[in-house]
Amino acid sequence: MKDNIDASIAAAEFIETTLEGTVAVIRLNRPDVRNATNDKMRAELVAAFEWADRSPDVRAVILTGAGKGFCSGGDIAGMRERLDAPHGDVAYNGWKRQKQTHRGVAVIHGCTKPVIAALNGAAFGLGLDMAMACDFIVAAEGAKMSMRFLKRGLVSDGGGMYFLPRRVGLPRAKEFILSGRVVETEEALRIGLVDRVTEPEALIDTCRAWAEELTQGSPAAVALTKAILDKTFESSDEEVLAQGRQAQAICYTTRQHRASVEAFLDKSGK
Repeated sequence: MKDNIDASIAAAEFIETTLEGTVAVIRLNRPDVRNATNDKMRAELVAAFEWADRSPDVRAVILTGAGKGFCSGGDIAGMRERLDAPHGDVAYNGWKRQKQTHRGVAVIHGCTKPVIAALNGAAFGLGLDMAMACDFIVAAEGAKMSMRFLKRGLVSDGGGMYFLPRRVGLPRAKEFILSGRVVETEEALRIGLVDRVTEPEALIDTCRAWAEELTQGSPAAVALTKAILDKTFESSDEEVLAQGRQAQAICYTTRQHRASVEAFLDKSGK
């Protein structure tokens, strides 16, 4: 369904966005290069997530890829273009591109609605970074994952050094990043790199059903809960409690809380 989607989002070249009920499906759409990211795709991805975050019609987001892969990482052609720039411009041009890359990761991780990565195939490098920026990862059987930055003479630059240790622990994250090896779905599920594995043909339906389960609470409560949990490891217990007090005060004022209390009292006859 595209009727409720902004025209500029619906017309994007490398990002396909649909609305299925209350779930937005944002699909990386460069299947000929396994959805490798270029500058335009990153800008369109940011726009799609910003639309989904502000739209009252959207309760959750699924991020997936078109074709056989989720995302093969950064576009190698773009890397060549960066290296061909005048020597004195390489670092500054790279810094500007990094800002756009990090904005894309931040808009996924900072979305106020639950975000599920649906790995329909390989997620390598920046592709895996983007998947880990989501709240949950569901992988189709046969999907492969790798942090192959070091094999390109690079460091993991898309949030992997932040997200991966939180998923699999620090020693395993170091081994995974330093080796650049490929992880299959069975191991990924066992170590917590992905949360669920499903048959390829059931991937989107599985993610949609899970998204609906995750969004039964009020939008305000979901958003506030996500915001606090995302900072749990960086916060003290006092800070988490203080954030919880502030969030609860906001929830007290919402229509959903009032309706829930009134429905309970009416049912109990009090």
